[in-house]
Amino acid sequence: MEKPTQQCEFKIGQRVHWAGDSQRIGTVKYVGPVEGYSGDWIGIDWDNRDGGKHDGSVNGVRYFIAQFPKSASFARPHNLSTGVSLLQALEIRYRTTSTKEEEDEMYVFSATNKRVNVQLLGKEKIQDILGRFEELPGASLSYLGVSSSGDPLQIRNTLPNLKELDLTGNLLSDWQDVDGICSGLPGLTGLNLTNNVMSHDIEVLKDSLQVIEELHLMGNKLREITPTSSNIVEGFHSLRLLNLEDNHIADWGEILKLSQLKCLEQLQLNKNNIERIWYPSATDEPDKPFQNLHCLLIGGNKIQETSSIDALNSYPGLEDIRCSDNPVTDPSRGGIARFVLIARLAKVNILNGSEITPRERKDSEIRYVRLVMSKVHQNLEEMKALHPRFTELKAFHGIEDERPSNGPTGPQKMASGLIAITLKCVGPSIAEKPPLTKKLPATTTVGKLKTLCETFFKLKYIKPRFYLQEAGSPMPILLDDDMESLNDAGVCNQSTILIDE
Repeated sequence: MEKPTQQCEFKIGQRVHWAGDSQRIGTVKYVGPVEGYSGDWIGIDWDNRDGGKHDGSVNGVRYFIAQFPKSASFARPHNLSTGVSLLQALEIRYRTTSTKEEEDEMYVFSATNKRVNVQLLGKEKIQDILGRFEELPGASLSYLGVSSSGDPLQIRNTLPNLKELDLTGNLLSDWQDVDGICSGLPGLTGLNLTNNVMSHDIEVLKDSLQVIEELHLMGNKLREITPTSSNIVEGFHSLRLLNLEDNHIADWGEILKLSQLKCLEQLQLNKNNIERIWYPSATDEPDKPFQNLHCLLIGGNKIQETSSIDALNSYPGLEDIRCSDNPVTDPSRGGIARFVLIARLAKVNILNGSEITPRERKDSEIRYVRLVMSKVHQNLEEMKALHPRFTELKAFHGIEDERPSNGPTGPQKMASGLIAITLKCVGPSIAEKPPLTKKLPATTTVGKLKTLCETFFKLKYIKPRFYLQEAGSPMPILLDDDMESLNDAGVCNQSTILIDE
């Protein structure tokens, strides 16, 4: 087994943790003297935004710029650790035995309030199994300060059967170190590098991860993906799941560099900074981009335009999409409702974790077509650009254009535009009132309906709040624009509106 490495010189950009606390991790930003203090100091920008004392300046002197006002501090070298190798971390995790003092501290109180020591049944057997590294199929080495690989040959000899490795929250930042680890684990199928701060040239791993199926790179502050051999990432012929959540990727062009990963089925991109999605119109590659991608997670981004939603129809196998918490999909921020998403996304079977039934799809598409027909469009081309599936859906469901009536006006004409709405009280003081179903013109405003409900339910001294309850949607949608018509708010025939206080 390897011996611990000697203390090395600190370098700018190096990842370190506080000695004795491997979860307090930061990046070296300064090495040298600090005015007014003797000796050398290490300036650290901690990952925790409140983990320091200042922003990189002390007594008016700027030494470096921290990412947050209170994330920086200075430390003596002996208070910091530069980490350990993979096999050293393995020893710490699986072969460290508890001391007698630690075991004496494991107790519970009896009925007579006396301390009774706890004995772990099968403890020796478990430690024996975990201690036989050659039999380990998986290892979790999260937050142990792993910063280097060590000898790949020794890794291969020590862990010949390892298939899954969790390196969450360590000190890795160079893909070459990860490559050294992976080259010693030729059978690795799952690798988790969450909350390491990796660089962007992921393709370095393509030769050492020949059979990798799942790769997790959450929280690595990635902004771009830089292939080393061409404009696209090559290799990774077995990769099915790639997790890039909680990074800083803004340009969809970076994601398109992954388009020729032929086995990629699930791509997780939640909590990035993506603003727009598109599908490449033409490429020089022999295969369709993302030909096997079935599941795409893009929640918590900055997507604003419905054209990005429409572009998802071009991805050939996409059937499971999670896109909540984007401006375009959040009705409270002016985004579109679930039924509009369903109608726009032709092949999707699961939306935001909820299955779309055939009935919900049919109702959503008809409701969407009628909503578009109620809008005034300057010309047909404008309508096709804004609603690419409108003509197709209108024909598929046999919906005819509304024709001006030459017959009598008045009640007969009004009845043709009526929709049946179920009104259900859910507020604490009004929940006992039975629900009502009313037929109202689709042009009725939300404000007008509130006034009517005050009469229907005798709501004295109560200011009602309306929520539209949609089938398949986990949360009802707040109807907060009193000037909006029911039709524009997405309320259609047989909708249910919840009345709260």
